[in-house]
Amino acid sequence: MKKIIVKFITNTITDQELKTLRDWLKKEKNQNTFEHYIKDYYDVNVLMTKPDIDKAYKKLWETINNEKKVRKIAPVWFRYAAAAAVVLMFSITYTFLSKNEPVIEVTDTIQESIAPGTDKATLTLADGKDVALEKGQLYQANSVTSNGEEIVYNKTATEVIAYNYLTTPRGGQFQITLADGTQVWLNSASKLKYPVAFKKGAPREVELVYGEAYFDVSTSENHNGATFKVRSNLQEVEVLGTEFNIKAYQDETEVYTTLAEGKVAVSNNKFKENLSVGQQSVLNSTTENIEIKVVNVYNETSWRKGIFAFRDKPLKDIMKVISRWYDVDIVFEDKTLETITFNGVLSKKMPLEDILTPIKKHTDLNYKVYDKKIVLD
Repeated sequence: MKKIIVKFITNTITDQELKTLRDWLKKEKNQNTFEHYIKDYYDVNVLMTKPDIDKAYKKLWETINNEKKVRKIAPVWFRYAAAAAVVLMFSITYTFLSKNEPVIEVTDTIQESIAPGTDKATLTLADGKDVALEKGQLYQANSVTSNGEEIVYNKTATEVIAYNYLTTPRGGQFQITLADGTQVWLNSASKLKYPVAFKKGAPREVELVYGEAYFDVSTSENHNGATFKVRSNLQEVEVLGTEFNIKAYQDETEVYTTLAEGKVAVSNNKFKENLSVGQQSVLNSTTENIEIKVVNVYNETSWRKGIFAFRDKPLKDIMKVISRWYDVDIVFEDKTLETITFNGVLSKKMPLEDILTPIKKHTDLNYKVYDKKIVLD
């Protein structure tokens, strides 16, 4: 398990090893052991920027096995392997710097902590009424209840379809259990359209109007064979019972569908492609061309468990994610910074400055903060 933990921290873990780690962490005593091995900040950044991964492993082994140097962190706040969310480890890949890395002086201008996002959303009822849902606030109606963190619809069927909308703002996220038992996690700046109850004998259909959502679909065997369909920008995803992620933001030209379990078919008027576990379809909304590739499912879906997991992501794409979660606008004054790529695993509960600090330490980067606007130069 020590080896698997090290591979998790260095983001080299396989899907099977990740499953083993999750199962192991179901026992509370193992969670305590896991906490004991991990510090809230692992000082392996420099090692991880080098191609010699063995040195990084050696450093981690020394830290893990040296009891005096290991500092215990706060209690685990998630069910399984999300304990590693408190580990902050960045590996920066320089795409334009010279071999002699410069000494960098960074201007830190954040005066007040910019807090991360929270559980919040707006429920729009069939009559057009809006209901604010926030953590700590209860809401209850005839067929739906919310504790401020998730909203649950009664398991009923109907002959007359009435639709609700659930919308998360920037800096918000929310979970919903549909009337058929399907669970959906909505990421920041997302909107889902769905029926209050599904029609008997008909396919179960919802629409991701925009944004990102993770679906854990109630199997068709529990609904007399009724399939489940998700419509989104320029595509439709049909499933029998599975887990998958769709990312279809309005400010991005691609729609990403990632399969975690089961099978899905992604289609529109021009194509129909079946995905296997670990595959991702990338639909270009301009050309409507589709590409199928193999991805790390954990990296693509960890957001719903409170973790950002980046692998070889350019700074431009990462800042989009940060912008949505922290509800800030990020501007690149130096466009060359957009092409820097790095790997990192970090918690969505961190204040913004705790995310920007390691980035500025390892790149030729300064930033200035103007209320809700961050300028990178």
